[in-house]
Amino acid sequence: MTDAVHVDEQLLGRYVAELGAIGETPDGMYRFMYDAAWQRARDTLLRWIADAGLEPRVDAVGNVFGRLPGSGDGGVVLTGSHVDTVPSGGRYDGALGVVGGLAALAALRAHGTPATTLEVVALCEEESSRFPANFFGTRAMLGLVGPDEPDRLRDRDGTTMAEAMRGAGLDPAAVGAAERHDLRAFLELHIEQGRVLADEGTDIGLVEVIPGIAWETVTVRGRQDHAGATPMDLRADALQAAAQMARELTSVVEREGRPAVATTGRWTVEPGQPSVVPGLVRFSLDLRHPDLAVRDRLLDEVHRTCADVARRHGVEVDVVRDKDEEPAVMDAGLLDVLRGSAEACGASWRRMPSGAGHDSQLMATRVPTAMLFVPSVEGRSHTPAEYTTPEDCVRGASVLATALHRLAW
Repeated sequence: MTDAVHVDEQLLGRYVAELGAIGETPDGMYRFMYDAAWQRARDTLLRWIADAGLEPRVDAVGNVFGRLPGSGDGGVVLTGSHVDTVPSGGRYDGALGVVGGLAALAALRAHGTPATTLEVVALCEEESSRFPANFFGTRAMLGLVGPDEPDRLRDRDGTTMAEAMRGAGLDPAAVGAAERHDLRAFLELHIEQGRVLADEGTDIGLVEVIPGIAWETVTVRGRQDHAGATPMDLRADALQAAAQMARELTSVVEREGRPAVATTGRWTVEPGQPSVVPGLVRFSLDLRHPDLAVRDRLLDEVHRTCADVARRHGVEVDVVRDKDEEPAVMDAGLLDVLRGSAEACGASWRRMPSGAGHDSQLMATRVPTAMLFVPSVEGRSHTPAEYTTPEDCVRGASVLATALHRLAW
């Protein structure tokens, strides 16, 4: 197709491999906000941005930008994703959106000066792996970071974010300077992190909505007793009650069907001794659905289920909401641009919801935003086994480049 823009496959492959080696260990990827691997990634990206003929810049919180200036003053079309990883993560989550965006802008330089300025961004944080920072890079650009956060937020070792920022050459008192008011649109290229595209053999996913996410902590209080001397019918075993809650709430969500999902991934058991009946258990609940009304209805049913199990087991249960994110609907006009760009590149496509949360869900509250997915082999993500083929990487980056060309020229 004549208006398709194709990125350099060898260049993108080198970006993926070399960035993927920064922070990689035998147990997976460890690249956390402001740590040594994060700083090496920042410096590497700045070098690549300059080599691509773009204007490099780091803002007050460590977001890295590469700018292709336009001839007009109609704002900036931004693309990119995050550069931090989950513990024991993979090479593609977040990173593909960064290097794919950089390869796209490198290809677009050959098309002359755009009417609208284009930028690629490597967002400093999305995963909350080191600090409970919750989309810190995007929040900083939108003016949503409080001035006390760098001093208030601490990692597991007790280091404050302010201390970590200073170690990375940043001034924690200047976080407000990262706020921007010139963004016209945001496009995020990302791996799917699920297996819909891979199973269907579809090239591109056009994300229509990012789910409403609720995180809760469920605390079950029973009675701590001797494991040998307490008959089974006289126990108030917090773990058995909690396990029953997890099983029954999972059944509630299973009955709802796709795309509803629930996960109980973190557990603590006290006192955690083989010879003691557990007296207290805490477990996490992550419940997601792209329809807020459905998500909240499921949460109500889950809470009733936990209360019913608690009565049957003679224990107490408390539920605390830790995170509450509403669904984010992507911009219809930008999705049409991405659809046309996919077709121009000869790529098959489908509309779909995202299962995971992304920077785009926050960006969409202020700026027209859209996401495109490329397949994850076997749906794997948040694991060292995470993989997207070179063909799918370059296809997604080319669709992105074509969309940026249509928006900026």
